Amino acid sequence: MLAFAIAFIGPGVLQPAPAAAADIVGERALTPNRTAITVTSPAMGRNIELQVLHPAGGGSRGTYYLLDGLDPGIGQSTWTNATDAEAFFRGKHVNVVLPMGGQASYYTDWIADDPRFGRYKWETFLTRELPGLIDARFDGNGVNAIGGLSMGGNAAYILAARNPGLYRAVAGYSACPDMGMAAGAMMFSITNRGGNPLNMWGAPGGPEWAAHDPAQLLDNLRGKALYMSTGTGIPGHHEAQLKPQLPENIVLGGPIEVGVNGCMASFGQRLAAAGIGADIDYHPVGTHSWGYWQDALHHSWPTIGPALGA
Repeated sequence: MLAFAIAFIGPGVLQPAPAAAADIVGERALTPNRTAITVTSPAMGRNIELQVLHPAGGGSRGTYYLLDGLDPGIGQSTWTNATDAEAFFRGKHVNVVLPMGGQASYYTDWIADDPRFGRYKWETFLTRELPGLIDARFDGNGVNAIGGLSMGGNAAYILAARNPGLYRAVAGYSACPDMGMAAGAMMFSITNRGGNPLNMWGAPGGPEWAAHDPAQLLDNLRGKALYMSTGTGIPGHHEAQLKPQLPENIVLGGPIEVGVNGCMASFGQRLAAAGIGADIDYHPVGTHSWGYWQDALHHSWPTIGPALGA
C-alpha cells in the first residue's frame, strides 16, 4: 500500500500528497451510553471496529482504553459480554474505549505482516491514530488511562512504558509486564492461534523485545497511577458456580494464574526497588478467568478513576 500519493503543485512540480488520516467512517448508537464506531486505520490498511461506553450527557471527560485478552470478542468486547463493565461505568464521567479484533496481537506494531493475521500495527492505531478521534467525537479532554486483562494487561503496560506522555494511569489484570519472564508464554500463545511469533518482535532477547519491555523501561512508569491484580491459581468463589467454562477455568486457568502470580510478584519487586509506587492486588485464590477480572475492574477504579478525574 502506498504511504502517499503524488500531487501536481503548479506546472511541472511534483509533491507528495499528505497520507490519508484515520477517521471515524461509521457510527451506531447501541444504547444512550454505548456507541459502536468504525475507524479507518491507515497504519493497518483496514477498518477497525470499536465500542465506546460514555455518559449519556455532555461535558469534558477523560478516557480509559480497556483492552481484551488473546481471543477478543466478536461483535463486542468480551469486557461487555462477560462482565458487568457497561453497568459499572454507567453514571461515571468517563469514556471507555473497547477495541475489537487483534487476536494474539499483544496490541503492538509487528515488524512483519503475518500470513494468519495480516498487518498488525496496533500501537500506532491506539496511540497515534485513535486518541484525537475519540476526544473530538466523545468530548475527551486529553487525559487518558489504559488497562487490560492477560494479553491486554501486558499490552497496557507496554504501551504506557513506550508512550509515557499519553497515559496517567495503567491497569494490568492477571498480566505479566516483564518480557523476560513472559516471552515463552507469549510466543506459544501466538503459535497456538496460528501466527508466526517471530513476525511480532523477532526472536526473544533481540532489540525489539528490549524496546517493548516495561521491566527495562521502569522510569517511564514513574509518577503514574499503577494497578495490578493476580490470583494464585487456587480455585475460589467463582469456581463454586456451575457454568460451562468451569473445567477450563480450573484445568487451564489455574496453572496460567500461577505463572502470572510469580511474574507479577517479580515485577512488583522491581517497581519497589526503583521507588515506584503501585497498587498490587494479591488474592489468596483465583484462576485466570473472567469472574476475577470483573472483580479486579471494580477494585482498580479507586486507583484509575481519580487519575482520570472521574
